[in-house]
Amino acid sequence: MTEAVGGLGMSPLEILVFLGAVALVLARWFPVGARRPVTLAAMVTVVLSGAVLIVLGVRWQLLPVLAGAAIALLFAAPPLLRRPTGRPAWRARWWLALPGSAACLAPIAGGAVAAWALPLPVFPEPSGQYAVGTTVMQWTDPDRPEIATSEPDDRRTVVVQLWYPAQKSPADLKRAQYLGRTAQEARVVSQGLAGYLGVPGFLLDEIPRAHTSSVFDAAVADGGGRFPLVLFSPGLGGVRTQNTAWAEELASRGYVVAALDHPYDSAAVTVADGRTIRTRIRATGDRAEDERLAAGWTAVRAADLSFALTQLGRLDRGDIPGPLTGRLDTDRAAATGHSIGGGSALQAARQDPRFVAVINLDGFPYDPAPRPFHQPVLALTHPVDPAENPIYIPRLTRVLKLSTTTSYRVTVPGTAHLTFTDAPLYMPPVPALVGSLGRTLGPDITAAASAAFLDATLRGKPGDIAALLSTYGDLTVHHAAKTR
Repeated sequence: MTEAVGGLGMSPLEILVFLGAVALVLARWFPVGARRPVTLAAMVTVVLSGAVLIVLGVRWQLLPVLAGAAIALLFAAPPLLRRPTGRPAWRARWWLALPGSAACLAPIAGGAVAAWALPLPVFPEPSGQYAVGTTVMQWTDPDRPEIATSEPDDRRTVVVQLWYPAQKSPADLKRAQYLGRTAQEARVVSQGLAGYLGVPGFLLDEIPRAHTSSVFDAAVADGGGRFPLVLFSPGLGGVRTQNTAWAEELASRGYVVAALDHPYDSAAVTVADGRTIRTRIRATGDRAEDERLAAGWTAVRAADLSFALTQLGRLDRGDIPGPLTGRLDTDRAAATGHSIGGGSALQAARQDPRFVAVINLDGFPYDPAPRPFHQPVLALTHPVDPAENPIYIPRLTRVLKLSTTTSYRVTVPGTAHLTFTDAPLYMPPVPALVGSLGRTLGPDITAAASAAFLDATLRGKPGDIAALLSTYGDLTVHHAAKTR
């Protein structure tokens, strides 16, 4: 099936079916001389394009369109097929035809709205100098038991996806599947996300069909230099690919992004032996209890981030086979995350001095014992109403002030909590859900602000970082305290 056109969420063929269906319904209201040719043209358009669509694979969003067109055909076809007798063909009175036309148009319009609201995500082409490769690895920590199971010999395992600067691949080479290494894994993860969100699985059917801008196992970019590292922890129930557009943009600018699946936390994780591990984590709705539970979850995630950094060092040394041996700069590593993953990144930085910078994408700091830490932090947040959440910004501010160096908080206008993920690319454009910045502006701002901060902190790029960050929203700078 061809790609969607603009922001309509439908391919050219689907648009043709939709327009034919609308014309078929409205033909009855055309002037007498135009009714027959319009009806014939609409019938041919709907039948032919609909048949091709069914053969290629029809999306659930288009089923109401086809149903409305089929009902209209039942009433439009008989008069055209009837032999001429010299008598005018019978036509229903307007007061009878009007509700019939409305009844046909309703599912047709509903299908078009569904296609627009829940489109096939189209990932932006990264803007950096490098093409992007990706690969997936699984690592088990022999020193940490898996506390989510009762098996005494079970050890903590993480699945990590890397996006890295790569050599340019042929244009016709298939791009990486979104949500998984294979179409099957992508469907499993999509169903896991739907189950976690409590929505019917078919609503997310478009997501596993999407392809990104990267190529699996592409050759690493030429040159002998080492790339700075950006480790990423997703939101509660989130999966490693939830910020793919962000990761690909950073990789195109010369960073290696390592995003983690946290088994028993992420909605669905497919591991090497073929098992799918579902989440066992749920918010209770009780704020005090959820904070207590979240403190434990962030501790596990923080340890996962530190373990992943250790493994990346082994990968760089060649102790673990992989395409990035000798190309990873573990002395320039940032801990990052979204939502609870952002809080986990803050905790990982406090506990592990190997991280030299932190990016917190709208994450609440759940660390029960925050103490001074030495890394600069960039916190991107949505505009928070103190009446709805009176503790988030004050708690985040207290933690940022514990840094012994300068940290930054940028409140990005027009954003919501999910704006800082890939969600705007495929979820309904409801401001409370994904903000009001459209399909791509939110992810673009998230990537651009992150890159500006990382260039300054990991690469030492000169310039006024505060002035640069202020272009993305309302900036608050937290300078290091003179005494601790």
